[in-house]
Amino acid sequence: MEHLKIASDNYVAFTFFIGTMAMMAASVFFFFELGNTNAKWRTSVLVSGLITFIAAVHYYYMRGYNLATGDSPTFFRYVDWILTVPLMCVEFYLITKKAGAKISLLWKLILASLVMLVTGYFGETIDRGSSVMWGVISGAAYFYIAYLVWFGEVANLAQTAGKQVAKATRVLAWFVLVGWAIYPLGYILGTPGGLFGIQLVADPAAASHAMDIVYNIADAINKIGFGLVIYTLSRNED
Repeated sequence: MEHLKIASDNYVAFTFFIGTMAMMAASVFFFFELGNTNAKWRTSVLVSGLITFIAAVHYYYMRGYNLATGDSPTFFRYVDWILTVPLMCVEFYLITKKAGAKISLLWKLILASLVMLVTGYFGETIDRGSSVMWGVISGAAYFYIAYLVWFGEVANLAQTAGKQVAKATRVLAWFVLVGWAIYPLGYILGTPGGLFGIQLVADPAAASHAMDIVYNIADAINKIGFGLVIYTLSRNED
């Protein structure tokens, strides 16, 4: 089992470990705070806890896979994203529901997130020769979500849901625009032809290790940050 120990210079495995612990701690916090949360925000805080809990479990397995093989756990990462990213989109529906958000908005957000992730997975692993095409489709779905939360239905509903909901929605929108932007960047760096057929990185293995570190840090910030915004909203309701 010697190969499963984290070496002092194995920063990839170390960030997997930190990600596991950070998101597990966040889950415990959100779950324990449910009893102190107003009923109308309880589901939102519960979803926040589920997001970080699912991520913590996956990060535990991703850390083990990385230590055992030295490879990037791309498959497990996408399994994590395909469960947690739609739940992050669900949060937009939940906090604007009292302003009249319809179930159709929920399905728009979920479908767009699934298209973004499934096409990204195809381009990064299954059909790397067509990575540009899959990347364009994935990017279009990402920008559709960004449009909904910045200028579309979510943004419009948030303005009528009260000052605190509008403020929380805008912060979450910044997470989508800035925090989520790291994922298409990783796709571009990690696939041949990720940027119009141009090979951007001379050493794909080094790029993969670097992007694992960036992904791990970004994932923790995005998922825990999303939950903390929802938690703050539940304490500062109108």
